[in-house]
Amino acid sequence: MGNESDDLRLLRVDIETMFVMSAAGSIVRENDPDRSSGPRLFFAGCAAGNLTRVRYDIYDQIAANLLEVAAKEPPWCNPEVMPRCVGKIVELLNAQRQAIAPALIYKLPNGLSYEHDAAIVRGDSTDGRRLLARLAERGMPDYMVAAGFKSVADLWEPWCAALDGDDIASMCYAARLGDKGAEAGVYTFSQYRGRGLAAAVTASWSSLPALKDRALFYSTSKTNRSSQRVAARLALRRIGASLRID
Repeated sequence: MGNESDDLRLLRVDIETMFVMSAAGSIVRENDPDRSSGPRLFFAGCAAGNLTRVRYDIYDQIAANLLEVAAKEPPWCNPEVMPRCVGKIVELLNAQRQAIAPALIYKLPNGLSYEHDAAIVRGDSTDGRRLLARLAERGMPDYMVAAGFKSVADLWEPWCAALDGDDIASMCYAARLGDKGAEAGVYTFSQYRGRGLAAAVTASWSSLPALKDRALFYSTSKTNRSSQRVAARLALRRIGASLRID
């Protein structure tokens, strides 16, 4: 098991990676190329303690009340049990409790090794640049467009991909990229699932030179069993859990 205080430090880095923060420590937006709106409240916990961040547009008094309620919560490290403060937080935000699902946060080691025979191309390689040029020239395949990858701009750098001939079967990319950390985003296209490709591309992504000085994270919702199987295959250590309230 990891050091508890180190887990809390890592959760702070993960928060700084996921969100653009104001000087006052409020969430401005998601730290993604799409500049998505962030949650109204983000709550993360581990055995060493909890961290709470509120979005910038929450009224000052309500924000203060939210932080006060969250500060009373004992360290939360069991995602099977919702924090006791959630009910009051939902009430203060007038949110929908049934839409709140815990996420699991794992530490992804840099330079992770995973044996697999997948043909993997890195985005920073000559083959990767050729792949991007081919996609830009011919357009994205229908199966990728249907999954939300509508142009090469949707392959967020740095990335790597497992190939089936000239086609992308699975890919891992920087869903969030900060100064100190990076969040892995993993997608395996439906016709290629169940082959261990997600674990293979995630391990390869962890070795990309652009990521060597960053802490790497792999997060998934508590209900996403296939994503949790990837974490198990890679023997990732869970460092905490989180909740988003939009």
